Amino acid sequence: MATPNSSYDDIITSTLRKRSKKLADNFSENTALLMRLKERGNSRPFAGGRVITEEIAFSGPGNFQWYSGYETLDISQDDMLTGAEFNVKQAAVAISMSGLEMLQNAGPEQVIDLMAGRIQQGEREMINNLSTGVYSDGTGSGGKQLGGLQLLVSDDGTGTVGGIAAGTYTWWANQYYDFSDESITPGADTIQSAMNTLYLNCSRNRDKPDLVVADNVYFRYYWESLQAIQRVTNEKMAAAGFDNLRFMGSDVVFDGGQSGDAPASHMYFLNTNYLHFRPHSQRNMVPLNPDRHAVNQDAVVKLLAFAGNMTASNRALQGVIVA
Repeated sequence: MATPNSSYDDIITSTLRKRSKKLADNFSENTALLMRLKERGNSRPFAGGRVITEEIAFSGPGNFQWYSGYETLDISQDDMLTGAEFNVKQAAVAISMSGLEMLQNAGPEQVIDLMAGRIQQGEREMINNLSTGVYSDGTGSGGKQLGGLQLLVSDDGTGTVGGIAAGTYTWWANQYYDFSDESITPGADTIQSAMNTLYLNCSRNRDKPDLVVADNVYFRYYWESLQAIQRVTNEKMAAAGFDNLRFMGSDVVFDGGQSGDAPASHMYFLNTNYLHFRPHSQRNMVPLNPDRHAVNQDAVVKLLAFAGNMTASNRALQGVIVA
């Protein structure tokens, strides 16, 4: 087996390592949801373990009572689940260079120039696929895909998420508004009523949705329903490149256009206090060690890898509008 020049290996590996932190930052700012989670401190690495565990946000132990005088008090505790467990999902993209390409680009500068394009392509592929995963139901690639909003905030509120079945534990079901169930046609004249209903269902005292994410269709319906004087935007979101409106203090953004990942005809009402992005602390879009070499080819292969998942600690405060 021909072995590529080790000095070139070092150049490629050091280039990847220098770019990995920037890549992770770019991904966290690639969607309005991930940017909001990062702002709230909910984009948190985990150090290890068989699963990623999120403690459930309960309302209380269930033993409150009014009493009089020496009446016996109930000190028992409900048999409550302590947390939701999410599987660790893995992803990688290969960046390679053949021995011939190294010979044709002799010298560190030429190799760096050649690899810059390969690395950029690999980074784009990593970001694009992980961004798709942010909205997925986790069943892609035989269940190995990231579990995103279509899992955490399902279209009908049901499903087993984090090992907890919403059909059994109804407090774990998310909210939803289905135009079909209401026999209403989605449109600019009906979207605000649906949004009002879902917003109220997703609110609990001071806990309210802070981010509304929509596809092109539902964002346009809401946009067209507003008078010009009502088109208030969040300057911070706009500065980050996200077109947005406002609704009841929540930012309304669209993840659409030609490269949008939001599922068609969906509008998510999210309380980002209870949503989390959990990459592994040692596998957050970094090159794998040790270096990989093709065993039967004159080539060097670098794997840029990710491990982690999206998680939730309260589904009842999340919601989605569907048709």
